[in-house]
Amino acid sequence: MTDAPKSFSPDAIQPEATEAPGSQGPLWANLIATFFFVGRLRPGPGTWASAATAFLWFGIATRLSATLRTPAALALAIGVVLVGIPAATQVSRASGKKDPQFVVIDEVAGQLIAFIAAPIAWKTFLAGFILFRVFDILKPPPVRQLERLPEGVGIVLDDVAAGIYAFVVMQLLLHFGRLN
Repeated sequence: MTDAPKSFSPDAIQPEATEAPGSQGPLWANLIATFFFVGRLRPGPGTWASAATAFLWFGIATRLSATLRTPAALALAIGVVLVGIPAATQVSRASGKKDPQFVVIDEVAGQLIAFIAAPIAWKTFLAGFILFRVFDILKPPPVRQLERLPEGVGIVLDDVAAGIYAFVVMQLLLHFGRLN
């Protein structure tokens, strides 16, 4: 018994796996921009991304020597910014939104910046998390103005600035012994 030949239909061709579910841009960009879909968690996807970053950095930092922690945090933050800007741009364009809430790679970058040169302790992690979230939500000048930059640059750089504010306050708290 032989099988009858199947007729060819263009509808039977499956699209390549380059688009993420929900057609929010290329899969690579969606994975990066949403921080592997953490940005799809509700409520508060930015807070979820910050928390995930804090736990991930803790896991990485505890395995590094103290001398490597600061350069590693700096390198990771720079890498996230460099990859995050084009990913955020792609996903923003695909969604038709200027700054979609589910794009959270900017929170990852800002949260990492808050942890640069901070010792590994529960107080510093909690302080860094809270400081970054406060500056990200309040957006003191020039953080809010950076949002006006085009596409992924504006999406990411406002959180980089919030991370820098958190970093500065964290370092002042550490310098004056408020986190011991």
